[in-house]
Amino acid sequence: MPVSDPTAASAGKVEVYTDVRTRIDALLDGQTDWIAAMATVACELHHSFEHYDWTGFYRAVSDDELLVGPYQGPHGCLQIDVDRGVCGAAARTRETQLWPDVSEAPDHIACQSSTQSEIVVPVLTPDDDLLAVLDVDSDALGAFDTTDQTHLEALCRDLGMRFGDTGLR
Repeated sequence: MPVSDPTAASAGKVEVYTDVRTRIDALLDGQTDWIAAMATVACELHHSFEHYDWTGFYRAVSDDELLVGPYQGPHGCLQIDVDRGVCGAAARTRETQLWPDVSEAPDHIACQSSTQSEIVVPVLTPDDDLLAVLDVDSDALGAFDTTDQTHLEALCRDLGMRFGDTGLR
């Protein structure tokens, strides 16, 4: 059941994250293709939360560049330099970027002018190599909080462990 209120009670969000994570784990059981996994994760997350207006991955194709990967929502930026924007900051620092108001984010790249808040989580291998960043944008201010951060970080940590040996970036 989608959560339509971005400020929904934490318990409600936790329940939705638990349900979506169960579906993702079942869908990815035995899956070895990284691209298929990213597409599945983006789809499941995007359709579980109504305030997820753009949900997808930017793949780390070099130390300097992220390229759009599987996503749901309107067109995203095709390429992002790691020295720019919220996605670049997550790639550089290897830390989650949580922005309740993207207008306050230094050097924010407005791939969609309607985006008001954003969370970006790095997907790291056990050797700390960057595979991708998971980027979720919302047209609502304050759409993301530490509940989102906790659950998305756990998901991305597991993806990094599971697909860390992929040759695809």
